[in-house]
Amino acid sequence: MAIDFINQDMAHQCEKLDLKSYNQIYRIRKKSNVKRWVISILISLAIILFLPWTQNIRARGSVTTLRQEQRPQQFPTIIPGRVVKWHVKEGDYVKKGDTLVQIGEVKDDYLDPSLLKRTEEQLDAKKQANESYQSKVNATGQQIAALAEARDLKMAELDNKIEQQVMKIRSDSAELVAVLNDLNIKTEQFKRQRVMYDSGLASLVQLEQRNQALQEATAKKMSAEIKLSNAKQELFRLKIERNGEMQQYAEKISKAEGDRFQSISQIQTGQGEIAKLENQYMNYNIRSGLYTLIAPQDGQVVQAKKAGIGEILKEGDVIVEIIPTNVEYAVEMFVKPVDLPLVSKGQKVMFLFDGFPAIVFSGWPNASYGIFAGEVAAVESGVGNNGKFRILVKEKPGEKPWPRELMMGTGAQGIALLKDVPIWYELWRNINGFPPDYYKSEVAGDSKMTGKK
Repeated sequence: MAIDFINQDMAHQCEKLDLKSYNQIYRIRKKSNVKRWVISILISLAIILFLPWTQNIRARGSVTTLRQEQRPQQFPTIIPGRVVKWHVKEGDYVKKGDTLVQIGEVKDDYLDPSLLKRTEEQLDAKKQANESYQSKVNATGQQIAALAEARDLKMAELDNKIEQQVMKIRSDSAELVAVLNDLNIKTEQFKRQRVMYDSGLASLVQLEQRNQALQEATAKKMSAEIKLSNAKQELFRLKIERNGEMQQYAEKISKAEGDRFQSISQIQTGQGEIAKLENQYMNYNIRSGLYTLIAPQDGQVVQAKKAGIGEILKEGDVIVEIIPTNVEYAVEMFVKPVDLPLVSKGQKVMFLFDGFPAIVFSGWPNASYGIFAGEVAAVESGVGNNGKFRILVKEKPGEKPWPRELMMGTGAQGIALLKDVPIWYELWRNINGFPPDYYKSEVAGDSKMTGKK
């Protein structure tokens, strides 16, 4: 107060003396604004501390693709050979089906230029041989059928003869019975006639007539017995003949069936050889198509591994590397295990691509410039060799499209957006070394994440 009084007294004296320089040098009447500025800054800082801040985690990555067939691929040769002619050079763009390089054969088993023709001739010859065996099988089958038919006819003929002979035996047997009856009658008549002759009632002539009749009946009996015996012998002979004919036809049919089965066996062996030759022919045909290597898809030829004409290629040697042109780009990033629970499928990720200028405010993504949006497409569950987990991020539909100038392998820095918190909370978390809040998204693909812990 004393100082203020002295200053006021000095100011009055200067006014009386009309000393203008004093007022201009010391600005006595001007009040200090430091206090006001300090208060304003403190209020501004207090307001800023309560502004929202988007938590995030950062990870480095590179541009790749979600589909394996769209990644850079090495193009190897399937068969060994030697380089005959190059149709492309490094840096050329090729279409699917374009010829890359032509190779020649080096193995002596395939050097014959007429190998396919000769193999086809062997195949045709084997097929014709099989057809001949098939014709023999058909002819043998017809022969067996003819033999069976002839056997049946012969058996029917012999069975008919046997039946006739049986009937003849029955007839002869009946005739023998009649002859025996007649013999018995003639014997009785002769005995009665003899008694009458001995009694003098009959003459000698009558006795001799009876004796002659008896002799004729006896002769007829002998003839009937011989005839019946011959008929039985003939029946036995017919049965033996039938068995003999049956055995002969069985032998002939068995021999024909043996020839038929042998021909069938030859056909089966021939079919196996035909299948082997067909397989060999197809292998040769396919191998001949492998001498010209064609592009599997549209792309750019880079890094030719083989250079000179006549250079020997081993089976599986890489010839060139092709980078596809039609690519659905994605970004692979590697996150620390402590940050893995904070990443989920469908989560929004912002990117800074190398070579594309950007102004980034990680806590205020809407205020950033030159960044691109994506969403997590896959999170691998296995840790990599670098001790981190790999995630794949694809382009997010409806957001700013990714640059068409992107190339495979371009570096990218990803910022995974997490929970919105006040700035003071984020400062407090970082000072204490706490990780971002653990949460899960309620809707996959949301740009903002819920604050559930």
